Amino acid sequence: MSRNRSINKRLVRAWRTLDLERAASRLGAWFRVRLDFEPAVALLRRKPVPIHRHSWIYCLGDAAVFLFALQCVSGCLLMLYYQPTEASAHESVRSIMTEVPFGWLVRSFHSWGASVFIGTVGLHLVTVLFARAYRRPRELAWVSGVFMLAVALGSGFSGYLLPWNELSYYATLVGTQIPGTLPGVGRFIVHALRGGDQLTGATITRFYAVHVMLAPLAMILLLSFHVFLTRVRGLSLPLGMSQREVSDRRPFFGEFLLVDVCVWLVVFAAIVTLAAFVPAEVGVRADPLRPAPEGIKPEWYFLFAFQTLKMVPEAVGVAFFVLAGVFLLLLPLIDRRAPRGQKSPTLTALFAVGLVYVAVFQILAWGAPGVEHPPEDPQAGSAGMALRRAASGAWLALLWSVVGVLVFYLGQLAKENARVRRLYRDDEKNTSATC
Repeated sequence: MSRNRSINKRLVRAWRTLDLERAASRLGAWFRVRLDFEPAVALLRRKPVPIHRHSWIYCLGDAAVFLFALQCVSGCLLMLYYQPTEASAHESVRSIMTEVPFGWLVRSFHSWGASVFIGTVGLHLVTVLFARAYRRPRELAWVSGVFMLAVALGSGFSGYLLPWNELSYYATLVGTQIPGTLPGVGRFIVHALRGGDQLTGATITRFYAVHVMLAPLAMILLLSFHVFLTRVRGLSLPLGMSQREVSDRRPFFGEFLLVDVCVWLVVFAAIVTLAAFVPAEVGVRADPLRPAPEGIKPEWYFLFAFQTLKMVPEAVGVAFFVLAGVFLLLLPLIDRRAPRGQKSPTLTALFAVGLVYVAVFQILAWGAPGVEHPPEDPQAGSAGMALRRAASGAWLALLWSVVGVLVFYLGQLAKENARVRRLYRDDEKNTSATC
């Protein structure tokens, strides 16, 4: 016993004499010398965020980055259990929803997160469009943003087939045959998408590869380039707004990032709530020999295009959407008043007509007869799902309480940081005036 006490005393004495702060400082210095993050941090701090009556639009891009990160995390969790084969795809999804602990919540979160992510990217593009933020010297940032929207839509389309249920099967069957109307290359594109003439296990494999590897890789590369350009060129003011209307310019770190985090927390809690009360469907396993159910529709972000192709010949509709995509890419060159910094009433009217068209055709597609409640696999455990939703109410109340407290204190911290920054700025002005 005495020997053990002696050893313990020596250990305590050695621990007390250890300078933890000095060790941490040395460890941090070791990493700084070898990694040298200072240039990257300096680039992120380079351009402050202008504060005015429309400053909320600057949160959209950061929210899209956060949502993409959430999609990657939830998608990686689903990859642990999903099996991308014709024989096992639907069964693995059913297992995720009924057997894997919290699998139903993760899959539902991933499904709702995809919709919110695509909606946020689309809204971000619309605000940039009307603010004329695509003008010189931000043309490349605009082009990369258009490509990111295309990649996001492609990722959503590729992921829709993976559950391999009736709705996803026949919606993908219709969607993949649309490029076949293109002259010359149409049949090649259809064959490349499906891996053959029909939807088979090869199609699942291709869509899975696109969804979990090609699309995320393309998004990461485009996103890195986009963020780099926005840091180099800074954030633009909406067209027609003068510098006098800018009330402040906040540094990104310490102030505006805290506002972003508040938005992220609210968005995260909202998606969790939707996932808990409106979980993703399992559906009935796809059977190519069965007739297609009546009223099949694609995901909501394709509804306006779906309705357009129903009302016009497919060749005309496909040509229209191809031209619309080319128009968006070449918009910085088409806007002839951009070099003079003038307003473009014609383009503004054209953008407004485009938004009205999308809204009207979305409403028409929503109002058309369809499958209100998708057919469900009788083994999907709907009773157990209802019990889980009821039990999740208390956890959601706790989640929103925590989010509310964090948002309050982060908001107070942002205000305090802004107050201290203004004090330092005023002190520097008084010192320079005295000198």
